[in-house]
Amino acid sequence: MTTGVATSCPPDLPPGATRRAVSSLDLRIEAATGRDVDTLWAHRDRGILDERHTALVDRHRALVKAETAVSFHRTLLHRLSSGEFPVDAALLQRIDRTVGQLGEAADERAVAERLVLADLEPIESSARTAQPAAGEPMPAADYAALLAIAGGAKLHEHLLTGRMSVATASGTRIPYAQLQQFEALGLVSRDTSHPVHTGQPVALTAPGRAALASSHRSSAVAVPTAPRPGMWPSAAHSRR
Repeated sequence: MTTGVATSCPPDLPPGATRRAVSSLDLRIEAATGRDVDTLWAHRDRGILDERHTALVDRHRALVKAETAVSFHRTLLHRLSSGEFPVDAALLQRIDRTVGQLGEAADERAVAERLVLADLEPIESSARTAQPAAGEPMPAADYAALLAIAGGAKLHEHLLTGRMSVATASGTRIPYAQLQQFEALGLVSRDTSHPVHTGQPVALTAPGRAALASSHRSSAVAVPTAPRPGMWPSAAHSRR
């Protein structure tokens, strides 16, 4: 007797398919890279990630596939034991086989998680290292770039070369690598609902605005200095 339940896992999605990848490590990946996993997958398919992030996305895809297999066998086991089918030797054999398949899928998921972590932890470490220490002044180039983004900016991709850069309302061009650094630090965010070839709006996040304001206040504080020999005294000194 057959139960009439499909036994194979769903086919793999094509690389360009739009889907929300779900795994136990999604939040950590997004926090470390500054991009959601769907965007990372799309950038991987277009070949615009560096080697380290490409390896991470490939590992993550394998993890999602393993997670899907676990969900499939767990759902199948629930259906087999739900009372929908008569209890007989065939059903019991099917349940036993499904339990074994679920165990194998869980083992494969555990291996996939370890491989993702092996690629993710160095990226997390780099992001922490790049984070400026508290009270450390922001580099002038970063301050200027964030200030330009605050006035309005979009990430564009050149249709012929595939090179990506940020164009700001002030006319400043910001390299894509610098944008990625800002994203990893949580200083900026992109509206990924817009395609890159038409321009993805880039905006400061709350931490980005706070960092910009903090750097502005620091630069506005005048540091008193003693006059150099031969300098005319300032008006304030001359009135004393």
